[in-house]
Amino acid sequence: MAQNRAKGDEFINKEPLQEAGEQKAAAESKQKEEDFGYSLYPERGSSKFKQGSIGESLFTFKHKCLIMLQVATDTSPYAKLLLGAMKSSGCAVYKDRHFSCEDCDGTVSGGFDAATSQIVLCQNNIHQQAHMNRVVTHELIHAFDHCRARVDWFSSFRHLACSEIRAANLSGDCSFVNEISRFNFGLKEHHQACVRGRALRSILAVRKVSREEAELVVDEVFDSCFHDHAPFGRIPHSKKDAKFAYRDYENRDRYYANL
Repeated sequence: MAQNRAKGDEFINKEPLQEAGEQKAAAESKQKEEDFGYSLYPERGSSKFKQGSIGESLFTFKHKCLIMLQVATDTSPYAKLLLGAMKSSGCAVYKDRHFSCEDCDGTVSGGFDAATSQIVLCQNNIHQQAHMNRVVTHELIHAFDHCRARVDWFSSFRHLACSEIRAANLSGDCSFVNEISRFNFGLKEHHQACVRGRALRSILAVRKVSREEAELVVDEVFDSCFHDHAPFGRIPHSKKDAKFAYRDYENRDRYYANL
């Protein structure tokens, strides 16, 4: 009897230990998501409506988001160049698979989920086509970096900082028109200052690090990443610049064939 009771006690005592272990694992998983910025995208992994349902198209911003995405990929020279470059690199992008319109935290407009190779477009925060064009371009630059290089998004701040610098530099985020609309004025190296500031802002939004630590990492990689203009071949300061870059990209094979 004593032996049976001891076995019973042993079995009973395992339950709270198991529950404690599960709670600890859940807490660690939640902390991990917050560290990588997933808390900013609450719909990652869940959806109020079944994907493609009538309720989804009628009762959310998704329908408008998808229309603006279509316009961006069809008309934006930034997006068209990046989509072509990714296809040439063996990473063809499909809208149904690689883009997702979701509700997000009010502080972000989009994101690149490296775990699923998916671009998140924050349908509740993007209301104008010009904004959608910039977000799509910004996130496609991250996707391009993910395609062409072994980017360690989750462990290397240097890799993350480099891609954020490139995205701010090449997406039009820091164009003269956009900076004027933000009432940011400057002459000497204003573009560099804007790129640095927006890269810092992006890093601090998705990683729990101090501003001092983020600034140190950005400073370490800034020069090399700022001068990496692939696949544009230049800094497209305006839509006109992006059109020229897209034209040159489309004609690259003809140019090399004539050498």
